[in-house]
Amino acid sequence: MLPPRAQSFQHRAEVDQLRAAVDRGGTAVLTQVLTGTGGVGKTQLAANYARTTWENGEVDVLVWITASSRSAITAGYAQAGVEVLAADPGDPEQAARAFLAWLEPKADQKPCRWLVVLDDVADPADMRGWWPPTSRHGRALVTTRRREAALTGAGRRRVTVGLFTPQEAAAYFTAVLAAHDRHEPADQISSLASELGYLPLALAQAAAHTIDADLTCASYRELLADRIRKLTDLLPEPGALPDDQTATVAATWSLSIERADQLRPAGLARPMLQLAAMLDANGVPRTVLTSEPARAYLTAHRAAVDREPAEVTVEDAVGALSALHRLSLIDHTPNTLHQAARVHQLVQRATRDTVAPNQLTPLAHTAADALTAAWPAVERDTLLTQALRANTDALIHIAEDALYQPAPHRVLFRAGQSLSQAGQATAATAHFSRLSEATSHHLRPDHPYALAARNNLARCRGEAGDAAGAAAALQDSLADVMRVLGPNHPDTLNVRHNLAYWRGEAGDAAGAAAAFEELLADRLRVLGPDHPDTLNARHNVAYFRGATGDAAGAAAAFEELLADRLRVQGPDHPATLTARHELARWRVRAGCTAGGAATFEGLLADRLRVLGPDHPDTLSARHNLAAWWGEAGDAAGAAAAFEGLLADRLRVLGPDHPDTLSARKDLARWWGEAGDAAGAAVAFEELLANQLRVQGPDHPATLSSRHGLAYWSGEAGDAAGAAAAFEELLADMMRVLGPDHPGAMDARHNVAYFRGEAGDAAGAAAAFEELLADRLRVQGPDHPATLKARHELARWRSKTIDDESTDS
Repeated sequence: MLPPRAQSFQHRAEVDQLRAAVDRGGTAVLTQVLTGTGGVGKTQLAANYARTTWENGEVDVLVWITASSRSAITAGYAQAGVEVLAADPGDPEQAARAFLAWLEPKADQKPCRWLVVLDDVADPADMRGWWPPTSRHGRALVTTRRREAALTGAGRRRVTVGLFTPQEAAAYFTAVLAAHDRHEPADQISSLASELGYLPLALAQAAAHTIDADLTCASYRELLADRIRKLTDLLPEPGALPDDQTATVAATWSLSIERADQLRPAGLARPMLQLAAMLDANGVPRTVLTSEPARAYLTAHRAAVDREPAEVTVEDAVGALSALHRLSLIDHTPNTLHQAARVHQLVQRATRDTVAPNQLTPLAHTAADALTAAWPAVERDTLLTQALRANTDALIHIAEDALYQPAPHRVLFRAGQSLSQAGQATAATAHFSRLSEATSHHLRPDHPYALAARNNLARCRGEAGDAAGAAAALQDSLADVMRVLGPNHPDTLNVRHNLAYWRGEAGDAAGAAAAFEELLADRLRVLGPDHPDTLNARHNVAYFRGATGDAAGAAAAFEELLADRLRVQGPDHPATLTARHELARWRVRAGCTAGGAATFEGLLADRLRVLGPDHPDTLSARHNLAAWWGEAGDAAGAAAAFEGLLADRLRVLGPDHPDTLSARKDLARWWGEAGDAAGAAVAFEELLANQLRVQGPDHPATLSSRHGLAYWSGEAGDAAGAAAAFEELLADMMRVLGPDHPGAMDARHNVAYFRGEAGDAAGAAAAFEELLADRLRVQGPDHPATLKARHELARWRSKTIDDESTDS
């Protein structure tokens, strides 16, 4: 997002240099590197150029990226990829690469004129691999304080932005005054500009103060001189503020914040700026700065000057932001809720340097509390949660040590959980990996918080597709948790919960069901029957009961669970919606299909209303509705629905997320069911390559895709090859899942089926006879799979008799 237009933007020589350099472009990528010290107006020059270029219709695509770190650059390109190409936001690296590739000129495509602005590059090394490509239709503009040779060359030219010239400074100050019908002697303006060192940031603050306090230039100069004298012994040590502007910035900031603090609501501007100085310079959400912890902090500061202070209201907090905006200490844009307050980094630094050292940790905790309070339980607004994560990252960068005193602040965990809830499993894994290392460093490896970080890290590994790795990590940490916390501690029970779950997801459904039954008994004893964790254990007992083949038992258990979820948590709680989802799914799997479509459609409507369209649970409801259409006989409709779902899962969750891979699997299946067996086989072959990379050869989902590839290859005409592939698959399924697992028996079914299709009717009949005995033993006489085995046995026995009659 472009920064707001500066008041009385001053035309400068650098504007002409920049435009002239662009006009000399040619075929090279046209990258102008604006270098200069802090506060000289590089960002405003870049924003003016970008805005003018856009308004003049010179470009078709304009991208503004705050490039203060390599991760920020990646995120900016990724966001452009999402908005321009509908790329996957769950894999920022891939989305960013896709956007850069899109910028490459294409001979067979209509040219797209683009401008990419990378603002405030902190380290030239961050740009390695991220320079926009060479294109005669493209332009790039970089702002930075750095001057390394790596920033120039390859068609890139430097435009150095310095301080205002004396004439520019005077013209700027005169224009600001004139906009408010104010006029001052030219010699006074020139003298003030000189005393401010011709620094644009300082001039902006001085002009705002002069106008707001109705001062003359002479009066402001007296105040400034007096303030600099007083600050001489109080300034931070040399170099504490960047760019050798310590005295100027400190003095003008000091006068401006003092004036802002006098405005109504009095006494709140300074503490509000202190909070904003701990957060993202590129935008702090309004809900953070008006949250209860923020208002409590403001109230405490008001109490320092008022013995009976009134509690600070939301309106008071907004008033403090307005006061800061009046004095040019922040840019306050109330209509941009997720980036309502922007603060120049020099102002942030000057503000933090005036906070007493013993107050920095409480201030950091207040900022963290404000972020946590603003974080919604259900993350429907993706822009808000992205802004909250960006502000958390900024706070960690500014005051990481403070966030671990005396224990890790919950916002550190909340940011990782937010990534997980958004389906960004890879990013969540990286976050909790860093958190685990930092917690162990600041505390000790077996501290409860360090163990909690390890637990979250393992869970995210599983969500990223490594179920076996997650189970192994949790098995390793369980002994430490038992030793440190004891067997009945909620965190110990949580580790057991996660261990059982990922063991099941890695293929041991029976072991997971047994482990959850043991856990349920302990949670009932320790937590009681209505505790959410107890209900979650019941959920997983039912789920893995179904995964072992007992669909009817799973449905019955979910029916009982749903009644309790409704009573305890209410109809709109996400867990209640999930129970409805699972009940409908297992009823269908148990053969009860009546009303299935209406059930799944009703659940989807409620999830859209409660969670929003991009929530992973909403996407799961769409998945099950599409599958229901297919099972009900509309294979083409199911395939079309899965195509739409896959596009959204790629965008929201990324290409490697298990749910995305699952959508690809079902899309391939319903293509085959709709008549395109060869296309289904190709789709399964492509999917299998990705699953082997992401989930490994023994993951149940990988085995399922091998099943699909073999089946549709056989249906496309290669019966012998299918039989051989199923025999290989059966050996692995027996090893990984066990002989009685439904998937293993399905593989036996298809070994027999394609053996018969390849010409061995007798072998098929014998195999189906053995399979039927095991289906009866494991699944019972009325299970659909048992009935299907009976049918195939009769069919191939009949075929054998026919073949023998023909031979005789």
